[in-house]
Amino acid sequence: MRLLKNSNFDFMNKKMLALSLSAILLLAGIVSLAINKGPKLSIDFKGGTFVAVEYTEDVKVEDVRSKMGNLNIDGQAFDFSKEEVKHFGNNSSVSVRVPHIENSPSNFAQKIAVHLFESFPEKAPETISEFVLSKGVISPKIGSELSGKAVMAIFSALALILLYISIRFEFKFALGAIAALTHDVFITLGIFSLLSYEISLPIIAAFLTIVGYSLNDTIVIFDRIRENLKSSKRDSYTIIVNRSINESLSRTIITSLTTFVVVMILWLFGGEVIHNFAFAMIVGVIVGTYSSIYIASPLVIYLHENAKK
Repeated sequence: MRLLKNSNFDFMNKKMLALSLSAILLLAGIVSLAINKGPKLSIDFKGGTFVAVEYTEDVKVEDVRSKMGNLNIDGQAFDFSKEEVKHFGNNSSVSVRVPHIENSPSNFAQKIAVHLFESFPEKAPETISEFVLSKGVISPKIGSELSGKAVMAIFSALALILLYISIRFEFKFALGAIAALTHDVFITLGIFSLLSYEISLPIIAAFLTIVGYSLNDTIVIFDRIRENLKSSKRDSYTIIVNRSINESLSRTIITSLTTFVVVMILWLFGGEVIHNFAFAMIVGVIVGTYSSIYIASPLVIYLHENAKK
């Protein structure tokens, strides 16, 4: 099925405008990351304590947050009112995540659970064992190891992609693809920083998914460019790239639209647990489709023209 038959949009004529837009978004993200001293990391990476509980009735997050602002454990006062408190599954289930604290009281997670249990006695089950769904502690050392592995996973993926495209196409195509993927990850990371969203393990999974999605779209266009280079040797390289994008446009729109609808539904109805993951995917689908046309393709043209000089 083709949504657009014989489309002839001059994409490359707008490449400078598109590159300017990318530069603005990247600059805004970099400034935000610099001001915030890096992305906002969840306890998955910096360590901390998490507790998940379930009341018998719905409870407001604001009320739980208020109770977490006045927490007294073993004579120490804590204010966790600004930490992560959210619903998951339904409005009676609440998860609380607090950062790692040096010399924290022993059995800290259990004592937080007891505090939550006693804060709303009329909405709590009969026993605390029914109340607590899960609890635990992630040490800073484990968080540091997870951070290293997450970064390694992303760079390993980019390196293998560079190798794969260099073998299947040409090295200039590989550089174009890597530039587009790097652009997608940094744009998404910058938007998360601007919105003060946390980077957790599911978000790293979303980044890797974005890389795969964007690459798939880019390779389809590259494959069409390679075919057209063989059959249209008299046309300029820019015309061939523009034609290839137009010939792939119907497929690109259908793929992007169907994926976008799914992740949008996840974002709207998936609940708090998957909310940030779905948002990252929404940004990734939009930016990944855009970068295949306006980042990867213009760079291939630029490298081709430089190689001829």
